[in-house]
Amino acid sequence: MRNLPSFPSLRSFVDWCADTDQMRAVKEPVSVCHQMTAVHRQVLEGGGPVLRFDQPVLEGGDKSALLVVVNLFGTTERVAAGLGVTLEGLDELGRFLAALKSPTPPEGMRDALSRWPMLKAALATRPKVVKKAIVQQEVFEGDAVDLTALPVQTHWPGDAGPLITWPVVVTRSHESEQGDVNAYNAGVYRAQVLDRSRVIMRWLPHRGGAAHHRSWTAKGERTPCAIVLGADPAMLLSSALPLPETVSELTFAGALNGARPRMVKAKTVPLMVPAEAEIVLEGWVSPDETAPEGPFGDHTGYYNRAEPFPVMEITAVTQRRDPIYLSTYTGRPPDEPAIIGEVFNRLALPTIRDQIPEIRDVWLPPAACSYRMAVISIDKRYPGQARRVMMGLWGMLPQFSYTKMIVVVDGDIDVRNWDDIAWAMATRMDPGRDVMTLENTPMDYLDFASPESGLAGKMGIDATTKIGSETKREWGTVMETSPEDVAFAADLVAQLGLGS
Repeated sequence: MRNLPSFPSLRSFVDWCADTDQMRAVKEPVSVCHQMTAVHRQVLEGGGPVLRFDQPVLEGGDKSALLVVVNLFGTTERVAAGLGVTLEGLDELGRFLAALKSPTPPEGMRDALSRWPMLKAALATRPKVVKKAIVQQEVFEGDAVDLTALPVQTHWPGDAGPLITWPVVVTRSHESEQGDVNAYNAGVYRAQVLDRSRVIMRWLPHRGGAAHHRSWTAKGERTPCAIVLGADPAMLLSSALPLPETVSELTFAGALNGARPRMVKAKTVPLMVPAEAEIVLEGWVSPDETAPEGPFGDHTGYYNRAEPFPVMEITAVTQRRDPIYLSTYTGRPPDEPAIIGEVFNRLALPTIRDQIPEIRDVWLPPAACSYRMAVISIDKRYPGQARRVMMGLWGMLPQFSYTKMIVVVDGDIDVRNWDDIAWAMATRMDPGRDVMTLENTPMDYLDFASPESGLAGKMGIDATTKIGSETKREWGTVMETSPEDVAFAADLVAQLGLGS
């Protein structure tokens, strides 16, 4: 599947961005408190390059010894590149993900041979354990641990403090062994810096890290944890992908890279950590100590309220001799998570089609927080089919459980074109007949419009052409220019030099 070079480390990907004119160095001093986010935001909204801040200024006014990289995934092209493919290669990667989730046995030798790339990718996931690693060139333990020396950003004026925004948080369950990397969970959870050696780990109850924490807490023990800062792009994106529960994010990153992931034993906790990372924060998450996390600016465009989450005590910081600190911000789209979401939506389409075959295309508008609204096009064949699709999406696919509005359109509508969507709703939908509403369904607690925290209504809009028993009126005929006339017009317009 991979049609781009392998990127075994963050800096190899940053170097590739520089070689392809997708990276700019910022030589001027820029504060990590608000200023860096303001610069990043303007560049991202303009579809701009990766930024490397060469003189980050800490909140106290001192210059940081580390470089800061932001906007790594500020375009869909770079998100795809982080997965090892061009935008054109995303469809094949999506089919690979669908096969992982619902594998089928091969039909004969020819079919088995055709699946060799998938077999090779699966073999590549076996980790390679090394005794020495570049991420452990420098080790700070005990009183030498000082998180305030890291250029951790305070992004928004109302934020509670510095927030680590691109950590790959590595955990394992109490029942697993240190060497069983396939049982590890790697998730991207934000972490608020409390002081020199403590952070608040914000993992929601349904996430893998929180489940592992519960397994250790049940035994009255601390949870070993490693926060990887500056992982390779495949690992960063794998940690955010909705992978099957049986697939480890760390080993799947090896499949994307086409190489076995290199892991090394952590210095102070019983975990394996990525050998090529920039920085690793090792430590233990308390079974009972919590602290109020937040408020922080969130993807909704609002500040979320402060809530208690477990505290992690950092026992060691290991790093390269010249580490890069990777950062981003979260806010009202567009932001990097929204752009990553656009690519992930495309990757998910083959899996969604496996469950509901009549779906042709899916779009989750980034402006609607990337998941709260969906536009679905279908091949419509019978009355009531649009409603069946809505209920199937809400009921069968977990990623749509927080989607509170679904608009279903016909296959002739471009789901990414607001003009097409508006036309379909204006000419194919009657509010009294074609709107379905539900009450008291699961919802993200960050949705302040919900009448109850965690519970909200849902609305489905059937903007498809009505057929059979759905209508008693004769339906109109869509006006279209014939293909021959379209081709004639295109040739004549070109000859006249009038543009496309």
